Amino acid sequence: MTEPLIFELSIPGRKGVRLPELDVPESELPADLLRDDLPLPEVSEVDVVRHYLRLSQLNYAVDKGIYPLGSCTMKYNPKINEVAARLPGFVGIHPLQDELTVQGALYLMYHLQEQLKAISGFDAISLQPAAGAHGELTGVLIMRKYHLDRGETQRDTMLIPDSAHGTNPASTSMSGLRVVEIPSDARGNVDLEAMKAYMNERLIGIMITNPNTLGLFDENLEAICQMVHEAGGLVYGDGANMNALMGIMRPAEIGIDVMHFNLHKTFSTPHGGGGPGSGPVGVVAKLADFLPAPIVVKEVDAEEEAEEEAPLYTFYDPPKSIGRVKSFWGHFSVMIKAYTYIRMLGDEGVRRAAEYAVLNANYLLSRIRDVYPLPYDRICKHEFVVEGRFEDAPGVRALDIAKRLIDYGVHPPTNYFPLIVHEALMIEPTETESKQEVDRYADILLKIAEEAKTDPDLLHEAPHNAPVRRLDEVYAARQKILRYRRDQQ
Repeated sequence: MTEPLIFELSIPGRKGVRLPELDVPESELPADLLRDDLPLPEVSEVDVVRHYLRLSQLNYAVDKGIYPLGSCTMKYNPKINEVAARLPGFVGIHPLQDELTVQGALYLMYHLQEQLKAISGFDAISLQPAAGAHGELTGVLIMRKYHLDRGETQRDTMLIPDSAHGTNPASTSMSGLRVVEIPSDARGNVDLEAMKAYMNERLIGIMITNPNTLGLFDENLEAICQMVHEAGGLVYGDGANMNALMGIMRPAEIGIDVMHFNLHKTFSTPHGGGGPGSGPVGVVAKLADFLPAPIVVKEVDAEEEAEEEAPLYTFYDPPKSIGRVKSFWGHFSVMIKAYTYIRMLGDEGVRRAAEYAVLNANYLLSRIRDVYPLPYDRICKHEFVVEGRFEDAPGVRALDIAKRLIDYGVHPPTNYFPLIVHEALMIEPTETESKQEVDRYADILLKIAEEAKTDPDLLHEAPHNAPVRRLDEVYAARQKILRYRRDQQ
């Protein structure tokens, strides 16, 4: 039995701290800072520690087991990255310090830019965007300003495949542009015939996720880039799935003009629960002047004699910049972890990480493909999508499978995304899971498939041993309870 959670631990008179005697005159707090309806809990230190420890043990984390959320890349993150991010010289600095006093931080930012250029083939990088979707928005604003700078004010249409990430349409709409959805063909590629109708003077460009959300490398990618470029448009690459390509394919060399990276997914920063993130943007040479300001540049060559007070690394504002998109310089702690990760792996290790991600995904798919329907029968990249339904168990849905996985102590995959697959289960084992762990996950999926046929109610009522049973999701969406209240226990 799971121990019930007790949130009301306060007992009158109990204390967790003893404040020292005042060494300054006592004064009254301003009345407008006091609230009669905010009773502070009276608890001991051991009450607090045990309460939060119990809560932490109820949470699932990648440090406890496999976390195969497709599209999210929840991989194990080496702890050396955390050590580096906590070095006193990094945690003790302030963003408004003089450049001369933060040369170590600027060195790291500059060389991270150079590393990302080498991996992607782009000519210039901005580290400023705070997350993947923020990087998307930044990239779209760069595309728009590029066309406006050329006097092509009529361009207002962005093409977005139905296999793209769900934030792409939002980033386009927020930029004041028109979204046109392009369907996938029978093999899961962008439908080239459907694209042809929009190859005109109104085209801003296309936002393409590659590998796409089906986990497939688009076989028409070079043709797509050529079509868009011939129409005067630009190609945006959603780099959230770059962990399948790094060290193998450089997007800029195949025709991508602008792309964001997800440092927190591809280059190892824990990002469960909504953060932290970092979404640097890379561009080809003709877009470099439009990057968000500022970016870090090397002011003098290391071999040259620098003046005594001249910083080696400094900030630079591109002349046609779209402006600042983030306060200060971006999420620096994530940059430290990405820099450490890339340096620790080296060129060979970066490529090997991508190869293992693809190997693990294809191996897991090979274990379950004869049981779980496969909508696109192709070699996948770092993730794949199957259907969470069975012909001989018609009442079982993807959600039932996901809830039953919780009973086996593993995390479910992404459910119901992408929307173009019925009862989608989007699975990404990542490169950091061993063959044994991937086999264990496959065995559980196969066992659940058998349970669906022999005892479907077992799945319908799952999870059975979780702290919280299955919720009424429709009611929860309509009747939101956003904070704990003692009178609603």
